[in-house]
Amino acid sequence: MPHPVQYLHSHLKTILIRTDAQPQRVTAVAWSPNNQKLAVATADRIIQLFDETGERKDKFATKPGDPKANVYLRAHNARRLAPWTLKVLVGCLPHITDESLRAIHKLQNLQTARPYTVCALSFSPDSTKLAVAQSDGAVFVYKLGIEWGEKKSICNKLIQSADITCMTWPREQHNALVFGMADGKVRVGNLKANKAATLYQTESCVVSAASSIDGNAIITGHMDGSINRFFFDDGISGASQGKFTVHRCPPFALAWGESVIAAGNDRVVVFYDGEGRVIQEFDYGRDDDEQDFTVAEFSPSGQSAVVGSFNRFHVYNYIASRAQWEEAPVKIIENFYTVSALSWKPDGSRLVAGNTTGTLDLFDCCLRRSRYKGKFEFTYVSPSQVIVKRLSTGSRIVLKSHYGYEIRKVNIFQDQYLVAETPDTLLMGDLASCKLSEIPWQGSGTEKFFFENPQVCMVFNAGELSLVEYGVNEILGSCRTEHMNPHLISVRLNERKTDEDIKRVAYLIDLQTINILDLVTGVTVATVTHDSKIDWLELSGKAHKLLFRDKRRQLHVYDVATLTRVTLLGFCSYVQWVPNSDVVVAQSRSNLCIWYSIDSPERVTMFPIKGEVEDIERTDGKTEVIVDEGVNTVSYTLDEGLIEFGSAVDECDYDRYGTNAENYALLETLEITPETEAMWKTLSRMAVKDRKLVVAERCFAALGDVARARYLHQLSDLVESMSETNPMDDTNDYIIRAKLAMLDKQFKLAESIYLDQGKLEDAMQMYQEMHKRNLSIKVAESKNHPELETLKRNYFGWLVESGQEDKAGELKEEEGDAIAAINLYLKGGMPARASHLLTQSNLTTNLELTERVAEALHKAGLYEKAGELYEKLGSNERALNAYKKGKAFRAAVELSRAVYPQEVVKLEEQWGDHLVSQKQMDGAINHYIEAGKSFKAIEAAIAAKQWKKAVGIVDSLQPPEAGKPYFLQLAKHFSEVQDYSLAEKYFVQAGRPQDAVDMYTKANKWEKAHALATSYMSQEEVAFLYISQARDMETLGKLKEAEKLYLTVGEPDLAINMYKNHKQYDHMIRLVTAFHKDLLIETHIYLGKTLETEGNFKQAEHHYVEGKDWKSAINMYCANNMYEEAYGIAKAYGGPNSAKQVAYLWARSLGGESAVKLLTKFGLLDAAIDFATENGAFDFAFELSRFADKYKLADVHYKHAMYLEDEGKFKDAENAFILAGKPKEAILMYIHNEDWDAALSVAETYEPQSVGEVLIGQAKVSFDRKDYTKSESLLLRAQRPDLAIKFYKDAKMWKEATRFAREYAPSRLAELEDEYDRFVFGQTDKGRDEIVSTAKMLEMQGEHSRAIDMYLKLTSAVTSDTRFLEEHWEKAVELCMKFVPERGQEVVQTVCLRLIEAKRFESAGEFYAGVGLYKDAIDAFVAGGLWDKARQVLTMAPKYTEYVENAYVAHLKDTGHAEVLVNVDVGAGLEMFAQRGEWDKCLDTAASQGADILNKYLLTFAVQMIKEGKFESAVPQIVKYGVPANPSNFDVYMRLTREILHRLPSESVMTELREMLFKLVHGSSFSPQPNIPADFSTYLFIAHLITLRNYCAKKRDLGYFAAKQSIALLRYTREIPVDRAFYEAGKFAKARKNAAGMNNMAFVCWNRYLDVSEAIEEGDASMLENADFEGSDVPFDVDLPAENMPEAKREEVRDWVLQVSLDQKVNQEVDRRDCEDCGTKIYDASLECGNCQAKAEPCVVTGYPVLRNKVKCSTCSRPANKDDWNKFVMIERVCPWCGAAQTPVYFAH
Repeated sequence: MPHPVQYLHSHLKTILIRTDAQPQRVTAVAWSPNNQKLAVATADRIIQLFDETGERKDKFATKPGDPKANVYLRAHNARRLAPWTLKVLVGCLPHITDESLRAIHKLQNLQTARPYTVCALSFSPDSTKLAVAQSDGAVFVYKLGIEWGEKKSICNKLIQSADITCMTWPREQHNALVFGMADGKVRVGNLKANKAATLYQTESCVVSAASSIDGNAIITGHMDGSINRFFFDDGISGASQGKFTVHRCPPFALAWGESVIAAGNDRVVVFYDGEGRVIQEFDYGRDDDEQDFTVAEFSPSGQSAVVGSFNRFHVYNYIASRAQWEEAPVKIIENFYTVSALSWKPDGSRLVAGNTTGTLDLFDCCLRRSRYKGKFEFTYVSPSQVIVKRLSTGSRIVLKSHYGYEIRKVNIFQDQYLVAETPDTLLMGDLASCKLSEIPWQGSGTEKFFFENPQVCMVFNAGELSLVEYGVNEILGSCRTEHMNPHLISVRLNERKTDEDIKRVAYLIDLQTINILDLVTGVTVATVTHDSKIDWLELSGKAHKLLFRDKRRQLHVYDVATLTRVTLLGFCSYVQWVPNSDVVVAQSRSNLCIWYSIDSPERVTMFPIKGEVEDIERTDGKTEVIVDEGVNTVSYTLDEGLIEFGSAVDECDYDRYGTNAENYALLETLEITPETEAMWKTLSRMAVKDRKLVVAERCFAALGDVARARYLHQLSDLVESMSETNPMDDTNDYIIRAKLAMLDKQFKLAESIYLDQGKLEDAMQMYQEMHKRNLSIKVAESKNHPELETLKRNYFGWLVESGQEDKAGELKEEEGDAIAAINLYLKGGMPARASHLLTQSNLTTNLELTERVAEALHKAGLYEKAGELYEKLGSNERALNAYKKGKAFRAAVELSRAVYPQEVVKLEEQWGDHLVSQKQMDGAINHYIEAGKSFKAIEAAIAAKQWKKAVGIVDSLQPPEAGKPYFLQLAKHFSEVQDYSLAEKYFVQAGRPQDAVDMYTKANKWEKAHALATSYMSQEEVAFLYISQARDMETLGKLKEAEKLYLTVGEPDLAINMYKNHKQYDHMIRLVTAFHKDLLIETHIYLGKTLETEGNFKQAEHHYVEGKDWKSAINMYCANNMYEEAYGIAKAYGGPNSAKQVAYLWARSLGGESAVKLLTKFGLLDAAIDFATENGAFDFAFELSRFADKYKLADVHYKHAMYLEDEGKFKDAENAFILAGKPKEAILMYIHNEDWDAALSVAETYEPQSVGEVLIGQAKVSFDRKDYTKSESLLLRAQRPDLAIKFYKDAKMWKEATRFAREYAPSRLAELEDEYDRFVFGQTDKGRDEIVSTAKMLEMQGEHSRAIDMYLKLTSAVTSDTRFLEEHWEKAVELCMKFVPERGQEVVQTVCLRLIEAKRFESAGEFYAGVGLYKDAIDAFVAGGLWDKARQVLTMAPKYTEYVENAYVAHLKDTGHAEVLVNVDVGAGLEMFAQRGEWDKCLDTAASQGADILNKYLLTFAVQMIKEGKFESAVPQIVKYGVPANPSNFDVYMRLTREILHRLPSESVMTELREMLFKLVHGSSFSPQPNIPADFSTYLFIAHLITLRNYCAKKRDLGYFAAKQSIALLRYTREIPVDRAFYEAGKFAKARKNAAGMNNMAFVCWNRYLDVSEAIEEGDASMLENADFEGSDVPFDVDLPAENMPEAKREEVRDWVLQVSLDQKVNQEVDRRDCEDCGTKIYDASLECGNCQAKAEPCVVTGYPVLRNKVKCSTCSRPANKDDWNKFVMIERVCPWCGAAQTPVYFAH
């Protein structure tokens, strides 16, 4: 639990403010438990009442315990007055007594009577009363009521002999409040008796008292430091009292919450546990600012405590996780003074504190507040308590964990039902009823909650349903069900009036089984099995009836008491119980069906309706069925009288219709109808059962049963006469009970009642009156009546005389005279009885008697019985005729089989005909088959709906086409029952494939329909058929079916057009996306325009946006003044600028201040003004700018001026520039337009400093127009002669510039001439010509050195013509060589450097060589890549040969010409190949350089591949170059092997890996090489098994080995992925289930694979079990792969494992064998016995252990099992290990 935040967050308000004149100490405060009232007592003895917000609502003055003390009190108030004031007081009170005067005088002498104070306040638990404890020994209880304004009265007054010091009212003791007294007594006030009694007595004054949180105990503190505790009688352990502990000082501050807190004047706060032991102490003795503790208070949860002292509040919070108290920061309030009273609001949200100065403050104590969906407010007042407030109504409920757990999360469902979670419990509540429940709960976080039942919360978790009744802190019940649907679960909790505690739930065990569970006893009341899936169920209000409906729309009612079921209705689309009754309303097609009495399901009232029933409403004494008729909603009113009558009957509520004949208001309102008749019958039965004679009489009278009504009337008279003598309930008299039993035809019950009372004659008389003399005789016989024989004789004689031979026969039969009884039966026309007795008595040997009985039977038409007697008489023909005549064909056939075999066939046909005539078609089928009448059998089977039999018979007909008359009938049936394959078969055989296509189409099986249609119809016919059907479907509104038809024949455009016509644009878009994606954008835009035209703007927006034409959506909304929507789109899709534009348009549509408010809201006011100015809307811009700052207005004027300038309105623009404060811009405008006079005018008026700028501008224009004089004049006027010189220089008019400078700026003349010289030299083309001409002139003058210098002045800075420069530089060299040879090298070096800079390397090199600078010449040629020229120089300077070659090598390296470099420097070439990743060239070249070089680069290559993760690329190269067995390579080989095995790549890579390992381990021989680590042999065998498995899996004849090899690989799951290993082992074992019998191993491996995959998901292998492979060499502690295999493979494995787990033939166990050494059963593929540790070699073919039948390869000597070896070699003819040719071996080694 997180650390709770400290309380006393903030001060809310001051309720009472102290007055400096006369401060009144707050002596007591108390909150009412309902949080609505706050009572405050001050030193002036006035109680003030505040509401929960701190607003005062009422106040009243208290009264002293002794009324006479009022005068003393008034005198006491006068005590503070001056002596002359007392005299005035005496003068104003002429009626004051002498005693009072003496008291006043005593006050003057400070010997006055002590006034009382209110020392404690406490509200009653129901918040209606307020107890006031006074120090004068009185406790008053005031009745305040719940609402404000109710009349106050004193309801209890308890006067005590000693001063009362404290008081508490435990919340569970509604009529008992406890108070402590100064004499040490602790007393309890009994409010019912208005008396007080002593709970316990001590010798020390009681200074404090507190109640426990649960309200069943109190605790008191005493002056001597002792603390005592008292427990009230809780009905279990009784009351108890004892000393709790002894505190170190008087515990003035005492409270009881999670612990007991005590504090006092020692400045130590102590917490005690429940046994009085000290838990913690907080000592403040060293704090000089701390003073005495005066009061303590716990929060309602008991987990926070506040202790008050001087200016301070100490807050302590209980940390449940550490079971200790922790102090929060001290709350210090300066000038608060001593805290005198504290009270915590019961909901924990507020704390009120009073002090000695009379101030009362309210503090907020919640941890935090939050809003829930804008409808509720959660106030966390403690970690375990939350106040939930509905914001709309202000209603609140306090959610509290009774266990003190932290409430982590609160949710509210349906705005009514509350669910909260704690670490160990779940809290649920109903905000309407304010009922809360808390149950222990360890949730998974996936619980689902259902609130359809207002009394119960249903919690569904992991297939278990838990029911929690609101207001009960335990789970009501739980059950297992996977069908958590409110319509499939029904819970009833005492919803109807009954004496029983009825709590039941009905739910589905599976879709065809309902279980009804009694939640009180936990016993299953009933289980209902059904033959169809159930889709709705609901119990009646009393849970004695269950309604349920199945998928076939059949409605059934189940009687829970009798366990019987009745089908009520077919085609039921709606059903519901009428609320608070047992009336059922259902709909069947167009009929509304009502059962007013569900006990009589045959009595149903039906009304025709036109629509669908939506709901049933029952309000204000009226019940209506709401029916939706499409356009209108219609209400059908039910007979409320019948409903009320039925409810009264069901609840045995006789008061509804009276207890006497005069009070039948409800009954008399109902007419006699089939519905009311059923109710009258039910009421009559109930009334008779409850002996309500008057009610029963009225019922039978209403039913027209005069006899019963008269009988009951007589009984009523009898009861009335009996009541005159016996005032007790005479309906309990035995006579009345017996007669009521007779009325109900319970004669045995009446008999037992009479006999119990010793009234034998009355019992016999009862039977005689009922003409049941036989029963009268039996009663007499049971009681040994003395006249028994006489009675019997008289009875027999009477029977014979009255012609009751049957009764007489029964009498003789009972006496054992069988022959006499038979004769009497025959005489009475009862031959069947006579026959039965004849057979039973074994009298058939009496032939004469048997013949008589047979003849009598024959005459009576009892032919079958007659035939039986004829058979016994041996008259078979008569017997056969009798059987035929009596249609007793079974007996006839049996007789014929024995006597007349030729008649059997005829009899079977006749039997079948008879059964058909009796409509027993199913019984006739077999008889027709026996008779060989196939067609009759088919017709009977069809008539009996025995379609499978009909199919069997039809299919057996020869020829097959003989059944053609029945094919169509069969096809139609199977089409109806959705057995489409059979239906198709018979449609086709009947020559009606078209009907089969229609059938598949209607069933939405488009693929089958299309396949069938294309088989029997042309493509055009199929298309025409499907399109026609699609149009029919479209007409019927079945658009999805029509779409499928269109798509089936490849007509998506028709489907698109269909959806377009029906305006189902989503489906239209879906199809366009699928079939015309290139038109999707256009379609969206088209739909957007269409919907816009229709006014459906929201959908139009969607399509515009999807069509990436959001601008059209904006335009649409703007056109329709829906700017808010337009703004949203612009902001979402168009970015800030678009949003600004829309906001601007929106604002323009509003105008004025509204526009400004809108733009200000969006923060776009300035931007809108800018936008308006940019678009020329200056009126709007000025309108907006009025509300902006002045700078913005100036900006608008400026932009307006710019706009006017562009429009050519220069004068208006000038004015606007002036208004904008920018006259300079106006000047520039005029300058731009060359209106110099206007510009000069503005400048002189508004911007004098710009006058010169105007003149300069005008001068520039004049100069450009070649008006040089005017320009000079203007510039001189502007005092800028320098600009005139600049203008001339820029125009290259150097003479004019010189002239002007000489005249007006002589100081700049020299500088100007220098510039002119630089100009001339800096001219590119003209300058070079001047240099060349000068050089030639010097050359002609013989000044060759100066000419050379002049030529050398030609540089790239002078001209870019390289050819020109090179030509004249050569000229300089030529002059130098001819005329100035001493400057040769200098000139050449200068020229060559310039040539090299100009990339003329060949010329530079030749010049260098010409003057003997060979190295420079070589460098020039090398720089130019002229290697042949450089080598030619070597003929003149051979010492530079090595220099040239080194340069050439460096050049090759730099240019990457490795192929050339390798021929020059092999090492460098190989390194270059390696660096460039050209490993094939590198390794090929290295191979030619020797083993060491090859090994070096081969190892480098492998390491590089490992770094790049290309492990598969390294192995082939290593194999290619022979796998060098260098020890330095082993780590690389090991890394490659492990990485590849962990990845299990392609088969080719595994083959390469095996070859690499084989060459490493064996070298060139078949024997292992020495010094090779053993791990390589293991890895070689793993690679061998994988490679061989991959090979065998492709060969049908070798597939058997793949399974074994995969299973053998399981022992290497540390080296290969464990999930892949088990998956493939299971896969190959499953694939060989028939050939190898490996189903068990497949099941075990795949089951293990699923476990491993789950462990991979969870990232934890610790939960894996190894029971299956325990004791084997299959490792358990393996590393899990990082990722799972594809989900599709996992699903395949799950499905197969689930399917096979149901197969009893498959066991989850591995294959086992006997160890050859110790005989222990071990895993079949294990190489080592877990018992004796005997080891075996692995078979080279399968990897399984090699047992006794061991063979070896003749070449490599690898061992194998003989059978596996022979089978492999017979097929492949080679050894699987070495590949050498081999033959089968038939004798094992």
